[in-house]
Amino acid sequence: MSDTFLKKRIAVFGSTGSIGTQALDVIRTNPTLFETEILTAQSNAELLIQQALEFKPNAVVIGDEGKYKLVQEALAKTDIKIFAGEAALEEVADFDSYDMMLAGIVGFAGLKPTLKAVQKGKAIGLANKETLVVAGDIVMQQAVVYQAPIIPVDSEHSAIFQCLVGETRNKIDKIILTASGGPFIGKKPNFLVNVKRDHALRHPNWEMGAKISIDSATLMNKGLEMIEAKWLFNLKPEQIQVVIHPQSIIHSMVQFEDGSIKAQMGLPDMKLPIQYAMAFPIRIPNEFPRLDFKKNASLTFEEPDVKTFRNLAIAIDAMFKGGNMPCILNAANEIAVWAFLHNRIGFLDMTAVVEKTMAHTTFIEKPTLEQYFESDGEARNFAASMIKM
Repeated sequence: MSDTFLKKRIAVFGSTGSIGTQALDVIRTNPTLFETEILTAQSNAELLIQQALEFKPNAVVIGDEGKYKLVQEALAKTDIKIFAGEAALEEVADFDSYDMMLAGIVGFAGLKPTLKAVQKGKAIGLANKETLVVAGDIVMQQAVVYQAPIIPVDSEHSAIFQCLVGETRNKIDKIILTASGGPFIGKKPNFLVNVKRDHALRHPNWEMGAKISIDSATLMNKGLEMIEAKWLFNLKPEQIQVVIHPQSIIHSMVQFEDGSIKAQMGLPDMKLPIQYAMAFPIRIPNEFPRLDFKKNASLTFEEPDVKTFRNLAIAIDAMFKGGNMPCILNAANEIAVWAFLHNRIGFLDMTAVVEKTMAHTTFIEKPTLEQYFESDGEARNFAASMIKM
């Protein structure tokens, strides 16, 4: 297990976020299997510096160019190459010196560097679902052309991926993505209208970053996951189902054409799908807590309430419409979530911003990559125009 030829050089894009810090925990625990080649962060220069001094990567990128000097001075006595700015993310993604990109940058910003890594034929541990939501057709087509393996890190997609190992020749009837329901499961609009930022950030089962926590509270996250699953597993929209599973023990399921269902189970811990993606195709031991059925004896399921949590219904509509509509959905949602986190709009207002932006922005049935970027900009501008900035 510890033979040096197994060691993988990991480029952690978004190393200071929730996924990135947990990926570094896995690397720290398994120094004979993994080493850190690249670290990137948008603005958390202090944590990036700490990580760089501990893991000694070949290169670091700080997205906020105003913090370049701070990082440069802190790492002056090391051999680490230091870059800054958005373009630098693509520059280091183009390096030959790593084996896998752990794509943990949040939102649309992760698309360009991930696409660059795909075009280098690198393995991608994909935690950035927006990359496939925005331009899944192009990314997956490029992955085939450049023979770049894409291994999902989202717990739900990791579960589906694990269920499909050894099932190459067997036809999928449908996949079932599970959702905890978030902190407001069972609540109605008269409650949600008064929801504040701090309440929405308290997810009952998972420790996540702010953006994904809000998306989970609105069920937008599950809609984005449906769109991601469509591209990852080459499915039709009608083959993708969502069920509410409050215990978050079954992470997702696959039903095959014979009616048999396979499920992947475990305690909710993002380190497990991160480790699985990084070590694939082998499983490696760990000290993570184990599922005890005596303590988790009850597993329940129910239909999502799409009338109250309309973001899920809107995302499903975008998935069926296709074209650039998921890109528009994502752009509007990123603006709406930012505004909610900064107390500019209410909880239910996020849905209105997304819905109106989807109705207003130009629809393109078969967009090019450039048109995806244009649609993203158009949608963001319109969404922002509805918010008092």
